[in-house]
Amino acid sequence: MAWPQLFFLHPVSFYQGAAFPFALLFNYLCNMDSFPIPARHLFLVAGGGLLAWAAMGSFAVLVFIPALCAGALICSLGPRDVHRCTFSFQMIWQTLCHLGLHYTEYYLQEPPSARFCITLSSLMLLTQRVTSLSLDIREGKVKAASGGLGSRSSWSEHLREALPYFSYLLFFPALLGGPLCSFQTFQTRVQGSSSLCPRHSFGALTWRGLQILGLECLTVVMRGVVSAGAGLADCHQLQCVHVMWATVGFFKLTYYSHWLLDDSLLRAAGFAPAFGESPGAEGYIPDADIWTLETTHRISLFTRKWNQSTARWLRRLIFQQSRAWPLLQTFAFSAWWHGLHPGQVFGFLCWAVMVEADYLIHTFASVFVRAWPTRLLYKTLTWVHTQLIIAYIMLAVEVRSLSSLWLLCYSYNSIFPMVYCVLLFLLAKRKHKFD
Repeated sequence: MAWPQLFFLHPVSFYQGAAFPFALLFNYLCNMDSFPIPARHLFLVAGGGLLAWAAMGSFAVLVFIPALCAGALICSLGPRDVHRCTFSFQMIWQTLCHLGLHYTEYYLQEPPSARFCITLSSLMLLTQRVTSLSLDIREGKVKAASGGLGSRSSWSEHLREALPYFSYLLFFPALLGGPLCSFQTFQTRVQGSSSLCPRHSFGALTWRGLQILGLECLTVVMRGVVSAGAGLADCHQLQCVHVMWATVGFFKLTYYSHWLLDDSLLRAAGFAPAFGESPGAEGYIPDADIWTLETTHRISLFTRKWNQSTARWLRRLIFQQSRAWPLLQTFAFSAWWHGLHPGQVFGFLCWAVMVEADYLIHTFASVFVRAWPTRLLYKTLTWVHTQLIIAYIMLAVEVRSLSSLWLLCYSYNSIFPMVYCVLLFLLAKRKHKFD
């Protein structure tokens, strides 16, 4: 394997790595109080445009159009209407783009181009920023644009007023990946003086780089293990469990590596606490909490910690707004947001059922499992079962074809979620009986 392939297994990693020096340059310029705020916004939006063209090619238009339309809607609508209109437009546009991917994969039977996949990923992140900003405006956390585009102000005043919104929607450190950065945090960093901009030590940057490098090397090893072993179509009985575990191990390592790189890019640009500072400062939450994800014995905790900023965004956008079946609605929307592939619909709905079962199982066990040897055995068994169920769900979400999904459903791996489904039915019936 060539060295570029070893260290940049995914095209996004290459482009994020290429953007890193410009993120450090932006942070350095912000430490100079002579760098004016409009120039900072222009630097970010110009960097986003160049990065989009480099990574997506002509597909970048599919990101520029909704960003411009969302910015125009935010500037022209009042706080009561802005979220409903921007949410509807953004999800319709994103769904149409995902339908283009479906047409390529399922009708034309052709693999989609890497640039188009990067574009869809960037669109999903843009949806997060658009809806987060519109919710902030509706809730009064962010002041709405005064007057709107229909007012008699000059076009230069309109552009000056809209520039922070456009730069937030297209700023290059978060264009291709990274935790959701709120508009308030974005404005604080852009408008802050040099004393508020985080500084980064060479040692901290080197340590983060070594972590990413280690994960990339482990990903190469896991890819070799997966390639050398049997697939779901060739495995037999319990061998399918090993195939599932190894395949999802490769997926997890890939996600962890991407999340650390994305987080580093945001920190280098100054939109997150500096390395070594508290991750929760100013509401910033990194996506990767690897220790918790790999050690927890609760599916519900894994769900909250997996891609943390997205989980928090979904909770705010859907869960807290739903009056009936909030958990099911949240996972159903997540399947829609991801593209509504058959595996995604099945996987996310299965995930919702597993979380519901997890709550009941652990609530019931907390009453009866008291002695420490029993609790140790209980936590060990539930940890193994949690990891296997999560592996099953992730594999269902990642597979594209219906044939691969059927192979997964008819393999021995389906035993693990079925156990939780049976326990959910029995415990729900028991709970209803005693209520």
